[in-house]
Amino acid sequence: MIIAIDGPAAAGKGTLARRIAAALGLPYLDTGLLYRAVGRRVLDSGADPANPEAATTAARSLTEADFQRTDLRGPEADKAASQVASIPAVRAALLQFQRHYGATIGAVLDGRDIGTIIFPNADVKLFVTASLEARTQRRYAEILGRGEAVSLEDVRADLAARDEADRTRTAAPLVQAADATLLDTSAMDADAAFAKALALVQAKAAPRL
Repeated sequence: MIIAIDGPAAAGKGTLARRIAAALGLPYLDTGLLYRAVGRRVLDSGADPANPEAATTAARSLTEADFQRTDLRGPEADKAASQVASIPAVRAALLQFQRHYGATIGAVLDGRDIGTIIFPNADVKLFVTASLEARTQRRYAEILGRGEAVSLEDVRADLAARDEADRTRTAAPLVQAADATLLDTSAMDADAAFAKALALVQAKAAPRL
């Protein structure tokens, strides 16, 4: 069984995907981590993450060790991930990795294009979103929790810029799949959002559970 969870940054889809995977005994893949690892590789090389050749080379050179790095979060990594994700050749290089991951026993995957591009025939599709203000508050708390200094205005501006980049890129833009169920978590805490998401998944996938 493949469960695809898509949505904008800081909507809570990663937390939901991990908890749903644990509840159903399925593997979980944070596909955004792939693009973060690619972006970090490009930065390490001294190249520009927006450079298609450098980004594609990095995508084709990923190893398991790249996913274990501790510097895949934060403003610099966020921006680099968004830049490399807009490059068609990078997305093509990572496509088979993502599809292979869920091919054997199924998986829960979250990202921007799981239900539209990676697994268009997923058994269950959720599109998890929240207002910009709610997502700003969540990301702000997350960054402060890591002991980093940042302003609320900078976090809001960064998320708004990422939203625009995700929506307008030519390669796999962020869009709700026609057969995905919308879940707005703006007014929900983590437990309420999980309960609602799990109920939606169980209802959609009842014949498979």
